[in-house]
Amino acid sequence: MARRTRSALPGDAEAARERLMDAAEACVEQYGVAKTTMDDIAKMAGVSRPTVYRHFSDRDSLILAVVMRRSRMLAGRAVKIIARYESLADQLVEGLLFLVEKGRKDPFVRLLVAPEHMDLANRILGGTIPAELNYEIWEPILTAARERGELRPDLDFAAVSRWLTYLIVLLLGRFDVDDDIGAQREMLHTFVVPAFLPPAPPAAAPTRRSRTARAG
Repeated sequence: MARRTRSALPGDAEAARERLMDAAEACVEQYGVAKTTMDDIAKMAGVSRPTVYRHFSDRDSLILAVVMRRSRMLAGRAVKIIARYESLADQLVEGLLFLVEKGRKDPFVRLLVAPEHMDLANRILGGTIPAELNYEIWEPILTAARERGELRPDLDFAAVSRWLTYLIVLLLGRFDVDDDIGAQREMLHTFVVPAFLPPAPPAAAPTRRSRTARAG
């Protein structure tokens, strides 16, 4: 892959960060995460290494920014997928399966479950951004389900978002082992969906007439 010729970054700070993230992505695709250095990223972006450090404090901060950017893109796609389903059960299951299946194919999202990058994963998961992303995905879905009477009224959406973040990371780590989508779907319907559903109404007490009929 050809490196960029040396050029100044855009004057806008956000645009400059975007270019550096583009360069980091290109380096990781070419060299892998472990072998990518700030020198590589600077050369790919066509700037000096001190210029990169003016926008990112270290390599892990830059990689973290890329992970978050790609996660936001994945979240946007997930919203469209979830919108295809009408019931909360299907929205939860198919949305989670989509996020896990696509996430495990993304080399940056995979960092969340890579043992050799555990420190970086802890920095990402220890922050608030992953749960905030999940909140952006699920809050409108949960609100609509609550209005339809499909969702338990006592659930806190922020807590749900954190829990779904942990669940996605867990499934990311297991998908190579349990690669059967059908089995994953059944597991989610069995063990995850019931936690969201309102309690079933109590069975009606038998009427006097029905007790008499049974006695006869």
